[in-house]
Amino acid sequence: MTTEIDNLQTTKYGLALHTTTPELGLAMSSFAGVTRSHVWNLGRELSSHIHQHLIEFILPQTWSDISFLAVAKGPGGFTGTRIGVVLARTLGQQLDIPVFTISTLAAIAWTEIDKIQSTTAIAVEMPAQRGQIFGAIYQLTPDGSGLTALLPDTAFTPEAWQGTLANWHTSYQLIPATSGLASTVTSILALAYLEWQQGKHPTWAEALPYYGQHPVDSL
Repeated sequence: MTTEIDNLQTTKYGLALHTTTPELGLAMSSFAGVTRSHVWNLGRELSSHIHQHLIEFILPQTWSDISFLAVAKGPGGFTGTRIGVVLARTLGQQLDIPVFTISTLAAIAWTEIDKIQSTTAIAVEMPAQRGQIFGAIYQLTPDGSGLTALLPDTAFTPEAWQGTLANWHTSYQLIPATSGLASTVTSILALAYLEWQQGKHPTWAEALPYYGQHPVDSL
């Protein structure tokens, strides 16, 4: 599976990881043409196989060819999100390169951005634990250089989320996120590159996950 990323001008590579679901998504681009990406359904074997898949995926390039990393920071599964962010932080520290953390919901919104009018907001909803819903509302920036979070990623009760949408003050398109989210790893990479173009270079220490909920109920 390949995806074009346009208007990218550098000879280095960016590498993106998506691990917030039982699937592993990897994407890599030279920023001069074709982006290569792949998704593996690893389930509970994610932590056991992610390193080998990553090593094989970057070939024929080497680690010295990577200029920045991008990782889906959540929301999503607690364990998978943690695995991806910890790995990105470790690689970023070892390679001394920036690590961009991108919202899972923002990546979904970016995937849909070409299908709607630029003035229309994108509301993204995703099932959360304990009957709640992760929701956020994004809009394309006026200059097309990324997304603005009109409503940041938040865990809602279904009633609160529906009330938020009912009272929203501008037009929006609702996008339910249900399955196949790891395929949006190309959007993770694209959004990170847009930030890179703006001169942002976050360190590995700034790469933090967004869980949105406690992993277990409080006693």
